[in-house]
Amino acid sequence: MRRIIFLVACGVFGFFNAKAQKLDKIITEKEVTSIETILSSDDMQGRKVFTPYIDKAADLIAARFKAAGLQPLAGDDYFQRFSMQHVAPDQVQVTLDGTPISAGQVAVQTSQATLNWTSLDSVQVVTVDKDHNVRSAIQLFRKGKSDMLVLLDSAASAMMPRYKQALQDHFSMEHSIVLISYPHRPSTVSIQIHNTVTEKPLKNVVGILPGKSRPNEYVIFSAHYDHLGVGKPDAKGDSIYNGANDDASGTTAVLELAKYYAARNDNARTLVFATFTAEEIGEYGSQYFGTKWDADKVVAMFNIEMIGTTSKWGENSAYITGFERSDMGQILQKNLTGTGFQFYPDPYTDQNLFYRSDNASLARLGVPAHTISTSKMDNEPFYHKQGDEISTLDMKNMTRIIQSIALSAQTIINGTDTPSRVDTNGLR
Repeated sequence: MRRIIFLVACGVFGFFNAKAQKLDKIITEKEVTSIETILSSDDMQGRKVFTPYIDKAADLIAARFKAAGLQPLAGDDYFQRFSMQHVAPDQVQVTLDGTPISAGQVAVQTSQATLNWTSLDSVQVVTVDKDHNVRSAIQLFRKGKSDMLVLLDSAASAMMPRYKQALQDHFSMEHSIVLISYPHRPSTVSIQIHNTVTEKPLKNVVGILPGKSRPNEYVIFSAHYDHLGVGKPDAKGDSIYNGANDDASGTTAVLELAKYYAARNDNARTLVFATFTAEEIGEYGSQYFGTKWDADKVVAMFNIEMIGTTSKWGENSAYITGFERSDMGQILQKNLTGTGFQFYPDPYTDQNLFYRSDNASLARLGVPAHTISTSKMDNEPFYHKQGDEISTLDMKNMTRIIQSIALSAQTIINGTDTPSRVDTNGLR
């Protein structure tokens, strides 16, 4: 009996080693570094939406999908095209409690050429004091059916330039949201804003690997490929936000996973590899993507966001947002038994990360859609800064993370495991 057990154990170990060896030959540190280097290079100029440089990145991703043998989502190319509206306030006249508010302290998102609010009777009013609470208020507005006024205290007001930029681009909407630096609900208001609203094109990049036996069940691997572009020079004279960690690292992972699973060519379920645009201005690429799927047929979504730096636990580890909302994380960890790699629950729950990335649009529909990350959100020195360059990343560890995602997803891909649906109670 002991001999039989020993032989079985050797067989399992040998099988795992064979899988790992094949994985190591396809997903290599050299290839991961090569892709990451291109996506985060100065030539990409920060991959900002509505610039030629994000189109350059999209072309690179599409070429990689084609080389891997993926099928386009629809049509003859890999682009999922859609359009958004861009709002440019031309005239801003705001007075609260008789106090004039400068245009620099007002941000707006609307499809209306003119806003004229003289009363708050039909307007939802929210007062916020932290950046992530502003994000939550904006999410609440998107789900609601009324105009919203968001009042920012001095701490939140420090982020006003970013909010103004982030709210400029949006889908067509019936209602409007206005952010104003003002610490409390006013008794009297006069908000008159004239806007120029224009249509602007965007595109996600999506490739498909059809399932062999369960083609109508979908597993999604995703990341966003946009970043912040070019801004004012920092102290070192660097003006390019390269976005190496955010989120060229996740995009690199999606490309490597696509190549790996296409080479295996044994997936029972259909695999969808999606890189989203416009995450940095409000997750609009993933929002559009989410409207095109029957959520009941999406078995799991692996969203990958900022895996280039080591986590708070060190090497060979990452965390999963919304870990407690489904058993997907437990399945992934089970599949990594003996590898030395550990998935942890999100330690930054006060940051509301589960709602802040591209997994959210499908998670709200009950899909086990989670984000995998290593970013130390309480201490990530180059987050949204010009210093987010490849030189700051741990490429060996990043490669290990991508390999571990590939291994951990295997039983979901082959149909052995089906994660429980996300608990949507309390989802924003």
